Amino acid sequence: MDNIILIGMPGAGKSTVGVVLAKALGMKFLDVDLLIQEREGAVLQQLIDTRGVERFLDLERDAICSLDCRGTVVAPGGSCVCREESIAHMRRLGTVVYLQLSLEDAAGRIHNQASRGIALSPGQTLAGAYRYRVPLYEACAHITVPAGGQSLAETVEAVKRALAGDVRPA
Repeated sequence: MDNIILIGMPGAGKSTVGVVLAKALGMKFLDVDLLIQEREGAVLQQLIDTRGVERFLDLERDAICSLDCRGTVVAPGGSCVCREESIAHMRRLGTVVYLQLSLEDAAGRIHNQASRGIALSPGQTLAGAYRYRVPLYEACAHITVPAGGQSLAETVEAVKRALAGDVRPA
C-alpha cells in the first residue's frame, strides 16, 4: 500500500483517525494543515483572516501538490477538494478515503468554529460548505467510510476493512 489520503469535513476525524491508522499500519503520518502553518509561520485562522479564503485555498493547493511521499497516511484540510489540482494530485498520490459525516455530526464535533481555521467564505455557513463540498468529496474518493456514530477505534477498523477490500469502493 502506497499512501492513504483521508478527506472529509472538519470534524470528520482526518487527523485523529490518521494518526491511529498510521500507527496500526506501520506508516508515517502527515497533517497538511500543520505543513501549511509551518511554511507560512501562522496558524490557519490567522492565514484565512489576513489573506482571505481564496488565497488560503491556493496555499492549501500548493502544499498538497508539493507532496511527494510514500508509505504515508495524509490528512489534508477539509477544504482540500476546493481546488481541482489538489483533487488530481491526491488521487495520484494514493488511495483517497472519504470519512463521511452528516452535517449534524460535523456541527456537533466542532466547538471552536471561529478559531479552528475552517475555510468559509464571508457569509458562508458550515451547512453551506457541507452542501458544496460533499459532492466533491464523493467524486474525489476511491473509498467512502462512514465516520459518524462510532468510536475512533471503530472508524479506524472500518477504514482498514475498506482498504483491504471488504467494503465496495465508492
